[in-house]
Amino acid sequence: MTAKPRLVVLDGYTMGSDVSWQVLADLGELTVFDRTAPELVLTRSRGAQVLCTNKTVLDAATISALPDLTCILVLATGFNVVDVAEAARRRIPVCNVPGYSPPSVAQHVLSVVLEMFSHTSRHARAVAEGRWSAQPDFCFWDAPVVELSGKTFGVVGFGAIGRRVAELAHAFGMNVLAYAPRPKPAPGYAPFAFAGLDELFATSDVVSLHCPLTPDNENLVDARLLSLMKPTARLVNTARGQLVDEAALAHALAKGQLAGAALDVVRVEPIRPGNPLLAAPGCLITPHVAWASLEARTRLMDGVAANLAAFLAGTPQNVVNQVP
Repeated sequence: MTAKPRLVVLDGYTMGSDVSWQVLADLGELTVFDRTAPELVLTRSRGAQVLCTNKTVLDAATISALPDLTCILVLATGFNVVDVAEAARRRIPVCNVPGYSPPSVAQHVLSVVLEMFSHTSRHARAVAEGRWSAQPDFCFWDAPVVELSGKTFGVVGFGAIGRRVAELAHAFGMNVLAYAPRPKPAPGYAPFAFAGLDELFATSDVVSLHCPLTPDNENLVDARLLSLMKPTARLVNTARGQLVDEAALAHALAKGQLAGAALDVVRVEPIRPGNPLLAAPGCLITPHVAWASLEARTRLMDGVAANLAAFLAGTPQNVVNQVP
């Protein structure tokens, strides 16, 4: 492709207002829409050679109705919003950006783990409410502060993010278990061991999910796996909401089968008011923000631009579908 392509971003709001689109504007005739409702996707996409999407769905019908489309750039690592099979049939590469978020996500995971074990915000609120001022002693606590050192941290999925999270857990003195459906090299620190899912859920004090969503692992964390967890254990999910049976988790928390959960993702986003996890005891929910540090979003933008430049040079990279 010699001329600059027409490039349309369907949901640019996901990148935030503090990250510049200039690196893409330098490579194409750029149009950025903050959000695109499903009924507007086709209209806004017509005539574009390159489409960028984060969460806006590009299904088979849409892709097949866009004769000018030559490339799809995903503003993320996950690409389940794109019908990659239809794109492959049309010889359209779908390119994602792997590896931009591990430092940001790992930092978030440890921040919520520390919150659940140290109750920092709870105690800070108590001070703000005047409860420390009213104490006769120099200190007080109304939730147990528990050390991470010596506890067991279970990582489900041992890709780049899972590895980074495990490194941080190890730095806190935790024993690390990891589940990987395919063989992975072991890290150089100890104690570390690979384990099956049942063993990992049964023995870990923290279980953190870092696996992609596939047709085979939806509702992976179901009532049976939750029943194996220690009553003092915590579950963390920064991967995909569909990995967890939300009703089963809410029930398990209510029954005290585990001590808490920290979720940055849910099945339907934004979270619906009727989601049972909103009322579940010990459930800390954040709004899909683990990936969203400025540094990570800047790396993501640079990665999208690099994917576009590679495609324009005739050497597409980070292609997630098998293009004939």
